[in-house]
Amino acid sequence: MTRATLLGTVIFLTIVVIIFLSLSLVIVDETQYAVILRFGEIVKVVTKPGLTIKTPFVDRVVKFDRRKAIYDIPPERIITKDKKTLVVDSYVIWRISDPKRFIETMQTESLALTRIDDVVYSGLRNTLAKLDLDTIVTQERSFLNEVLSFSREKLRDFGIEIIDVRVKKTDLPEENRSAVFERMKSERQSIAALIRAEGEKEAQRIRAEADKKAAIIKAQALSEAERIKGTGEASATKIYAEAYSRDPEFYKFWKTLESYKNIIKDSVIILDENMEVLKQLK
Repeated sequence: MTRATLLGTVIFLTIVVIIFLSLSLVIVDETQYAVILRFGEIVKVVTKPGLTIKTPFVDRVVKFDRRKAIYDIPPERIITKDKKTLVVDSYVIWRISDPKRFIETMQTESLALTRIDDVVYSGLRNTLAKLDLDTIVTQERSFLNEVLSFSREKLRDFGIEIIDVRVKKTDLPEENRSAVFERMKSERQSIAALIRAEGEKEAQRIRAEADKKAAIIKAQALSEAERIKGTGEASATKIYAEAYSRDPEFYKFWKTLESYKNIIKDSVIILDENMEVLKQLK
């Protein structure tokens, strides 16, 4: 064997080995799962990054993304407990948790997304059918927790983990939005009128109670004033009587002089000398 023939043989064998290795080695990225299939049967599931070996021309490798993914669910119509139709636009955060179960049951991600769509829609429909519109609008987080638990339970056996379910928008259908809005507006106006009427009734009751208390307080005050006035007049009369009893003649003289001031003041009067009122002047 010549030197050239030997060199050619080495080169050929090297190329064959390289091709064989390229067909036998599988590189698994840290963001991936790898499942090795042989005639449709699972031979090996690789969950850690690195190199693994497969049989060339016989084994087939299927890789799945192990990272979290967001699936935007198409808007769906749902009927609430109070018979209102809502268009719910939601999305799901999910990941493949068990690649072996996933490929056995789902096989492809597109089929898995279809299954996720069905399960989450079923959860939303069943949950919102038990709630009225006001509860849905004000308590979104609580009913989504119920949908999340339902979806996790239903998809766990498919090797799928549902991390979260969220609603982007909840709206009324375009064709009946105006009618529903007017009905809601009318209902709230009726409630407002009832509240105002109850408020006016309560205000009248409070005013009547206040007027009653004011009348009672005023009557009590007048009664107390009359009592004090009567007590004062009685005391004054008693003092006058005591003063008069000490010297009746002087009291009479003093009262007469007081009367002179009122009779004679700014007046010209003609009096008879025998008048009783002039005795004190004689």
